[in-house]
Amino acid sequence: MPGPRRAAAEGSAAAPDHSQFVAAYRDATLRVSIPPQAAAEFLSRRLLLPFFMMPLLGAGVGLALIGWFVTGLLVFLVGFVVPRLIKRNAAKILLFQALYDEGVYRDLLDAGLLQFEPRQDR
Repeated sequence: MPGPRRAAAEGSAAAPDHSQFVAAYRDATLRVSIPPQAAAEFLSRRLLLPFFMMPLLGAGVGLALIGWFVTGLLVFLVGFVVPRLIKRNAAKILLFQALYDEGVYRDLLDAGLLQFEPRQDR
């Protein structure tokens, strides 16, 4: 049963099923775009990035406070940099997952993140 966002998105242009989506993307007859900011928020919620980031930041500070400055700094930087790298590449990550996993494709359709446009240059 389609969600309200999916029904609204399908009202403007019908979304292809997963096999059609993969075939059209590989044949370059379909242009797919995912808004970067929305993709970052979606992937952050899906991966629970704050729950990954906060313990690493705390552990890094804790290690620095007990005298392990270099190790603490490295752990802190991992907790700070990795979630930002994931968010920066979220649209590419989600598109790759949508091509290989029908469940992710459906989740992205339900969230209204996938935007389809036929290629005009062909």
